[in-house]
Amino acid sequence: MAGTGEIDEGFYSRQLYVLGHDAMHRMGTANVLIAGMRGLGVEIAKNVILSGVKSVTIQDEGQAVWSDLSSQFYLKESHLGQNRATCSLKQLAALNPNVHVSAHTGPLDLYLLLQFQVVVLTDSSLDDQKRFGELCHSHRIKFIVTDTKGLCGQLFCDFGEEFEVLDKDGEMPASAMVERITKENPGFVVCTDDQKHGLSDGSKVVFSEVQGMTELNSMGPVEVKVCGQYSFTICDTSAFSEYKRGGIVTEVKQPILLNFKPLSDALLDHELLTMIDFGKISRHNTLHLAFQALHSFVKRERRLPHSWSQSDADSLLAIVRELNAVAKLDELDEAAVRNLSYTARGDLAPMNAFFGGLAAQEVIKASSGKFTPLQQWLYFDALECLPEEEDHLKDGSFSSTSTRYDGQIAVFGSEFQERLGRQKYFLVGAGAIGCELLKNFALMGLGAGTEGHITVTDMDFIERSNLNRQFLFRSQDIGKPKSEVAAKAVCEMNPQMEITAHQNRLDPDSEGVYDYNFFMNLDGAAAALDNVEARVYLDRRCVEHQKPLLEGGTLGSKGHTLVVVPHLTESYGPAKSSSSNAIPLCTLKNFPHRIEHTLQWARDQFEGLFKQAPENVNLFLRDPGFVERTLASGDAEALEILQGVWSSLKDMAAGGMHPKSWEDCVSWARCKWETLFNNELRQLLHCFPPEEVTSNGLPFWSGSKRCPHPLTFDPDNSTHMDFVVAAANLYGQIYGIEGTRDSNSIREILVGVNVPSFTPKSSVKIHLTDKEMEEEKNKESDDAEKARLEELREKLSFMRSSAQMYPIDFEKDDDSNFHIDYIVAASNLRAENYDIPAADRHKSKRIAGRIIPAIATTTAAVAGLMCLELFKLIQGHKKISSYRTAYLNLAVQYFVLSLPSQPQNFEVAGKKYTLWDDFLVEGRRSDQQEMTLEDLIQYIKEKYDLNVCSLFYGTAILYNGHEERLKKCVSELVKMVTKADIPAHKKMLELIPSFAEDEDCETVPTIRYSFK
Repeated sequence: MAGTGEIDEGFYSRQLYVLGHDAMHRMGTANVLIAGMRGLGVEIAKNVILSGVKSVTIQDEGQAVWSDLSSQFYLKESHLGQNRATCSLKQLAALNPNVHVSAHTGPLDLYLLLQFQVVVLTDSSLDDQKRFGELCHSHRIKFIVTDTKGLCGQLFCDFGEEFEVLDKDGEMPASAMVERITKENPGFVVCTDDQKHGLSDGSKVVFSEVQGMTELNSMGPVEVKVCGQYSFTICDTSAFSEYKRGGIVTEVKQPILLNFKPLSDALLDHELLTMIDFGKISRHNTLHLAFQALHSFVKRERRLPHSWSQSDADSLLAIVRELNAVAKLDELDEAAVRNLSYTARGDLAPMNAFFGGLAAQEVIKASSGKFTPLQQWLYFDALECLPEEEDHLKDGSFSSTSTRYDGQIAVFGSEFQERLGRQKYFLVGAGAIGCELLKNFALMGLGAGTEGHITVTDMDFIERSNLNRQFLFRSQDIGKPKSEVAAKAVCEMNPQMEITAHQNRLDPDSEGVYDYNFFMNLDGAAAALDNVEARVYLDRRCVEHQKPLLEGGTLGSKGHTLVVVPHLTESYGPAKSSSSNAIPLCTLKNFPHRIEHTLQWARDQFEGLFKQAPENVNLFLRDPGFVERTLASGDAEALEILQGVWSSLKDMAAGGMHPKSWEDCVSWARCKWETLFNNELRQLLHCFPPEEVTSNGLPFWSGSKRCPHPLTFDPDNSTHMDFVVAAANLYGQIYGIEGTRDSNSIREILVGVNVPSFTPKSSVKIHLTDKEMEEEKNKESDDAEKARLEELREKLSFMRSSAQMYPIDFEKDDDSNFHIDYIVAASNLRAENYDIPAADRHKSKRIAGRIIPAIATTTAAVAGLMCLELFKLIQGHKKISSYRTAYLNLAVQYFVLSLPSQPQNFEVAGKKYTLWDDFLVEGRRSDQQEMTLEDLIQYIKEKYDLNVCSLFYGTAILYNGHEERLKKCVSELVKMVTKADIPAHKKMLELIPSFAEDEDCETVPTIRYSFK
């Protein structure tokens, strides 16, 4: 947070959409102490500093040792023997210039703790936890304890006797449009059926814009009882006026008060355990005792249990049994206690990343009052990462070797560490999750040994808004390729890393780089992508080449992870259709009723006016076939496009829209304002007057159809002027005319602008549904339209020497480019037309810019879980019960960890297959002669006992009884049918067969035909 109290919106852009301005302001007053700067402490510090509290003090009395380097990413070999806090300070301070970061190398004491609103203990003794916990509880200091030991971890929160949560989940308040309200006790409310109301029993709501039953508009929050997805009851409305029409119901979020026990009391209360994996309830309860027992062991022996020591495990289990004599758990997971003892010396980067994300999120809750805190204990383990077979132990293979991987070798052994080093992995995406994964890869030593290698690709360049969560980047990196900067940063963390950075988009166009040889040389891939299409494409390539895939994503405080294991799990799968969320075109064009509609309309206006129109002009100027190709697309569409090209090129003085001066741009903007916010609304109301009724006698303007009203331009209205200033400047840009932000000079120009008069026409038809719009578009054009098209073709033939235009690509994160200025003004003016509440710039930017809310805490936790699955892949786990998919919501500490889905079976001729089953065919014999189609069909018959009756390559039919094709080589046949050469990099053809034994089978194994 900036010292002035102003929020640095450029830096915190994506996080603001998670937390909001109010919560960020409250965080900006919080001083946070984080004790312990091993791997877990530095993870928490990194996330908290990025989040934007007032100050962070890191405390540690200890010196760096070899085992710290396995998870403490700001310690280097040169720091061994030096204070961990001091060595980490410079790097942590550089993460966020808005947060004051300092180091304390002395012990914790009362005087120190009283300077903070939030205290976090890591790597601490139980005695210290109890002592400082009591102190913080009595002084109203929020107190958090967290620790990881090998593959197990714990988290504890105490936010005091009374802690107010202002927003329990961070979700947008539910809102819906009212269709009718009855006069009875209780009143029955029905909402329009275009959107579920999203309320629950006990929700409080307020009403606005209700006509008739206006008493509701002035009432305070009313409690609801849900009757259905579109209906609910409220208070007694029997004495109210009769409901007429309209109305918006909006949820009012209520604060809640929570009570916390101090740690000493909470230790005894097993009801305070939050379950994170419901398949492990007894294990979580056992771990609550096992961590206490571990403290007792360390206090007695002055050391942690030795790695994989049976005697130490026996000792720890004995202490747990003593504790259970009091706790009286029905079931002790003794195997988990032993595994905790075996691995407690481990210090693993993925575990620290996961708990670092969770603990930092609790710091944010403590300092902002946003989201529901943990109440009060949480345990998590990933013991499935250990080998599935128990005969993996070898004497001495887990002991310290004075290397940077000691903390990992203590859990998995040196042989596994060598295997990690040999891995070849492909990381797609170097954004938020990509940075976290690369950091984890470096700490784990993935691909850092002989033969090992990481390839990372990301086509994006670093922007300022990335710095808040993509922690490998600094302000001096803005404008540089993400993949290159990220690769360089993690090589500094671990100089043994072997990384190649690319700036390629992963799609069919890059298959020459990421070809058959590339994928076959990999051990696996990881997706750190922000769109479904790219995930689906990478997933398909991994299935083709039988490679495992790690996939993860975030949306604000929510996150998910998925592991795809060949022949064991389902894949990520094809993209799900999102058409159900698409806004109908007729709604956008004539009947908006939510701010999302007006923002999408404004975005469409921007794209049409400032991008598509100039792109069409440039296509026309450089492509002689443009006009004929456009005419072939249908008369209605061709008329619109060619008319746009002509008017864009024709001077304003001659009836076109081509400006010659800045004054012309202002004039165009003013006239465009009149068209969009006055004339078009007058035409709509001419066709459908306010009192219009349907054929059923019901009001036309009711339910989701809001009756609009035209606006009158007022140069003293800031929104009116915002539109003109932005529109004029953007219009100037596409013609290479320089504009200005000077409103006074623009007002002077406006005085002289002649705005054409407008009279609504009765001949205009307004479409009520998308179907009507489509039918109008596809209908046969009349003679007048055909004549107009011919006239345009003639006129355009003389205009090919015109100057090109400059299309504008929408960029949401540059506040100086007029893009968001235009969107906000246009959207809010249209919202005013339809009496829709306006949206501020912040909200408008999120919706129109399709910004994905993001925060560093969720990113860290998701990357940690992905890398735990990576351990299992490299172990070579064969049981699906060893793997986990995860869904988490850190806002409410909600976790679902479940087994991945098994691949679905399909049947062909009585035999079962899955997506992982294909028919691999070597197309060249030993004499290098390529197979003919006949040879291929015969091979499938002999090997799989199936008769190919037809064969497809993409959409092309290679064979469907064509006997004349049987003697042709398969690759030559593909070239002949597709009328195109096979790309040089392609070594494998995917052929889809149909079999005589089961012609109706919709899914069949792919024939993967190798022909090079």
